[in-house]
Amino acid sequence: MDDPSAIYEPGMLVRNPAEPDWGLGQIQSNIGGKLTVNFEEIGKVVLNTSRVELELVFDS
Repeated sequence: MDDPSAIYEPGMLVRNPAEPDWGLGQIQSNIGGKLTVNFEEIGKVVLNTSRVELELVFDS
């Protein structure tokens, strides 16, 4: 898999291990490797998947 963003789909829950204070996030969109994620503590953030690796959350 060459595109690291291919696994992320809207509605998925994620955490950013580099920023645990952001809390749980829900992916809003995935366009060209840029994810818009709505985090509990800081709101919407656009992240580049070539620079940030998110952790998928299956049990919140």
